[in-house]
Amino acid sequence: MSDDQSDLRSSMSELDLVQHLLADLHDDLPGKIARSRQLVDLSETLGALGTMMFGGETGYVAWREARWCFIHGNFMATILLCQTLAEHTLAGFLHAVVPSKKLPQRISFSDTLDRCRDERVISAGEAEDLRRLMNLRNPLSHFRNLDDPGNLSRRAISMDTHANDALKQDACFAIGVATRVLALPHFRLGQ
Repeated sequence: MSDDQSDLRSSMSELDLVQHLLADLHDDLPGKIARSRQLVDLSETLGALGTMMFGGETGYVAWREARWCFIHGNFMATILLCQTLAEHTLAGFLHAVVPSKKLPQRISFSDTLDRCRDERVISAGEAEDLRRLMNLRNPLSHFRNLDDPGNLSRRAISMDTHANDALKQDACFAIGVATRVLALPHFRLGQ
């Protein structure tokens, strides 16, 4: 490597990096194990042969990364990815299975939920949970000042807890909703 690019590489040795990675793995190990078990328990609702992943690569990668983020305590990312999974899965299903009702080039999640309710893909309760997930994600994706009830800091203060604990609670809800979407009869493979 030329001298003019030497600052592009970290000065940390591989051993230093391994020590950081092992420390990260060790941090919250009991929590990571508990969240892994929670995912195993939730996944028992999926079909015996798994689930049909509508929504293409984006839906599949969102599910894979949401599980990984949840296990490792990346709760904000879990919430964002779970909504991505739900949105791509449901809209992908509508696009593939209900071609007579062509979707617009860009469809809002709210419109997707309404169409899924009309087609009886989801129940009213499932639509309500998915709207709640959307309402958890929006203030994380779009700025809200402290006066807004959706602002994370304000929610944490109202809940008398730390923001990370509020995010953890929201992530548990989000991963549960995402799993329930994949366990819907339209997506289950096998009994």
